[in-house]
Amino acid sequence: MPMTLSDAAYDVLTTASPIEKANLTREHVKNWRAGTIDLIGHVDLPDRPARPDKPELLHPSNMPKRGKAGSDKTKIALLHALAHIELNAIDLAWDIMARFAHYAWQNVTSDNEFTLPKPFFDDWCKVADDEAKHFLMLSGRLKDFNAAYGDLPAHDGLWESAERTAEDFAARLAIVPMVLEARGLDVTPGLIDQMKKQGDHNTAELFQIIHDDEITHVKAGTDWYDAWCKFYGKDIETTWQDMVQVYFNGKLKRPFNDHSRQKAGMLKHWYDPLAEL
Repeated sequence: MPMTLSDAAYDVLTTASPIEKANLTREHVKNWRAGTIDLIGHVDLPDRPARPDKPELLHPSNMPKRGKAGSDKTKIALLHALAHIELNAIDLAWDIMARFAHYAWQNVTSDNEFTLPKPFFDDWCKVADDEAKHFLMLSGRLKDFNAAYGDLPAHDGLWESAERTAEDFAARLAIVPMVLEARGLDVTPGLIDQMKKQGDHNTAELFQIIHDDEITHVKAGTDWYDAWCKFYGKDIETTWQDMVQVYFNGKLKRPFNDHSRQKAGMLKHWYDPLAEL
């Protein structure tokens, strides 16, 4: 039997080695783009992705402080935290493709059902590939500082969003790209400025690549959320706001990067009312 895209997702999600997970992702996406993988298929997914023994996973409130800005120790902690986010993002991209494969155009049996066409899977393969690229870049930069992913503890809050939205395709889009990845658009420009002020242009360039790629990820989330809303005759703004309040634990944080968010298809009057005061 030929490998399906859902098989590829299962392969990545059950791979514990972070480097192998990233490299497998890039290989499977290459095969999808080449047409070697052309079926979506179905699989039974694990509840959680496979993880290595390290890093130790802590509750966000128990994470150690990063320390004084500008030191190598602080930079290592920042790079490690971002690598952990990108590792989770790899799994989240594959999970949405396989978990909601029943919406794929190949699997839907009725003209009256919401359907995800091939461009949806093209978009999320790009997201997975970008996240794998980011993880490998961050791992390489950690190596420049004689460090590696797994050297420090990491928090386990990211996968909780996947668990909360496991049964709701629209909620997954509403929370993962449109809240969590959009937050990355807010904070990354400040990190780029920090690195430039410290004379670390290599890390600044890496962060710029991540930021620019993340705009396309949030845009994909916004576009397909809009498609879902249009199919069901729902208002995108109020429906998204309602889902954020149900599925996201906490309020959105200011300041917002309105320019990058707008490029990603998110309008200020959607998210500004949900911000913490």
